[in-house]
Amino acid sequence: MKPAPIEILMVDDDPGDTDLALETLEEAHIALNLHAVHDGVEAMAYLYRTGPYATAERPHLILLDINMPKKDGREVLREIKSDPVLRRIPVIVLTTSDSTTDIQTMYELGASCYITKPVGLEQFARILQRLEDFWFMTVQLPHWSEQ
Repeated sequence: MKPAPIEILMVDDDPGDTDLALETLEEAHIALNLHAVHDGVEAMAYLYRTGPYATAERPHLILLDINMPKKDGREVLREIKSDPVLRRIPVIVLTTSDSTTDIQTMYELGASCYITKPVGLEQFARILQRLEDFWFMTVQLPHWSEQ
């Protein structure tokens, strides 16, 4: 039996970063689905399966930007980690900010790791490939049974 694909939710308001992530992860040697939303309000609708996301799969992993419209990554992470079901999902902060304050805050809120996005496209693609190697080929991610 073929294993179910890994479900990834990318929360990022930069369409270029989202497109690059889709392209890079499509080349993965494992089955995965990348779902992208563009702000924190959409992210929470996706995670709570409301509105257009009523049939969304629960993600195994979340890639989260910090600075977004409507609801920023800090608010999203705080809400995820305060929910008894959602808090089990690993959250990787993937952002342009290299602020010591942002790094400290996101770890205090429960981020699994914090990565500053590199400036160049090749470097960003390399970071995504390393994420793939570690999070999808090495780490055991939670699996969801619907309740």
